[in-house]
Amino acid sequence: MSSRDAQKLAEEAGLDLVKIVPNAKPPVCRIVDYSKYKYEQARREKEARKKQKVTEVKEIRLSPNIDTNDLNTKTGAAAKFLAKGDKVKVTLRFRGREISRMAQSKYILDDFAASLAEIANVEKPPKVEGRSMTMFLAPKSKNSAKK
Repeated sequence: MSSRDAQKLAEEAGLDLVKIVPNAKPPVCRIVDYSKYKYEQARREKEARKKQKVTEVKEIRLSPNIDTNDLNTKTGAAAKFLAKGDKVKVTLRFRGREISRMAQSKYILDDFAASLAEIANVEKPPKVEGRSMTMFLAPKSKNSAKK
């Protein structure tokens, strides 16, 4: 149907001619009440946003001379974050002369990941960035837990 004929039909019905797929050859149009169409579209988008799961990245900071009890406390906090479904960024910060022992301190992040191995996967292994070493943990998906 030509665009003039379609426009005439829409005006007679007291409705609007809306392009649904403008990039198609020929463009796909529909005769609808435009305000109602926009409302329905907004409602569908709002419903889609409700069903999305937003994951946050929580950060836990450690130092190279951390004691075992402090490490256990930080591990417990990370476990809570992972249980909520958030990702965890574990940062091992080096200050002053601690940076000369960076390679020997990698075991702290390895122990941290090992203690959370049941509920978390290492998304990004430990990596040195400036004066800190960073590792990302993600919660294990329910599908991989069953395997």
